Amino acid sequence: MRAAYYETNGSAREVLRVGEVETPQAGPGEVRVKLATSGVNPSDVKSRQGSTRKIAWPRLIPHSDGAGVIDQAGDGVAKSRIGERVWLWNGQWKRAFGTAAEYIALPAEQAVKLPDKVGFEAGACLGIPAMTASHAVTLSHAVKGTTLLIAGGAGAVGQYAIQFAKAHGARVIATVSSAEKAKVALEAGADHAIDYRRENVGERVMAITDRHGVDAVIEMDLAANAKLIPGVLRPKGSVIVYGTGAAEATLPAFFCLTQSIRVQFFLVYELDHAMRERELTAINSALVHGTLQHRVAQPTFALADIAAAHEAVERGSIGNVVVRI
Repeated sequence: MRAAYYETNGSAREVLRVGEVETPQAGPGEVRVKLATSGVNPSDVKSRQGSTRKIAWPRLIPHSDGAGVIDQAGDGVAKSRIGERVWLWNGQWKRAFGTAAEYIALPAEQAVKLPDKVGFEAGACLGIPAMTASHAVTLSHAVKGTTLLIAGGAGAVGQYAIQFAKAHGARVIATVSSAEKAKVALEAGADHAIDYRRENVGERVMAITDRHGVDAVIEMDLAANAKLIPGVLRPKGSVIVYGTGAAEATLPAFFCLTQSIRVQFFLVYELDHAMRERELTAINSALVHGTLQHRVAQPTFALADIAAAHEAVERGSIGNVVVRI
């Protein structure tokens, strides 16, 4: 089969290759999926660069997210699943063979049925962005009457987080870095968008909330934004952290202590079974009912152009970057 791969860490154009590799077979408890699309996430880019972890295998096929059709079922898996349209999660987590290939074999539970009305491009956006967003909103305890501040509201995770929070009845304030991104966040359903490059985030949040502060912050980069916490969060509020741009962050410890602030970290790849099932149910319900908007970055990329796809993520492309297999 054709696949994209790298054998050492480095820049996209230096290390990414496309060529023939062995086609996988579905083992016991596994399905093989003929892939139509592969999603490229910031974590895929950081892994290839070696900034988060060094390559642990002689050859690595990248990307954890993707969508396609099951064409093979291993022992212990119902043969009726063959022909099923599916989306994938954790395709390349702790294994060397991800979704940037014509086929992938993986545990059957990691191939989730994709409703017929949802395209494969949207299916490639769910494993990391949508599931991260759904779990962050769950941890924030968003309900009607609460207010959330979602950092990076125009990002892949942020847009989904806005939608899940609004589905719970919460009011949403999003931070963005441009007028174009403010438009994107508002289109996703945010009630307010604050351009942090042009406006004082704390002042705007306090004006919007009548100086009460928000009930929770959903944070994509704790290292960069921890200093904002005292200016935006109410006493006994929560900070839900799913990412950080640096290995260490300086927290406003005295404020967090005296105001009884909860700081909750999570890594979407390591959700336990109960957490995963809850978010899968939420995502699939939204897909079935057609209530989830998907913003796929344009253009999409051919497998042969995978280096350009990685570079689009590095530039901060608006929407989810998708590779067509």
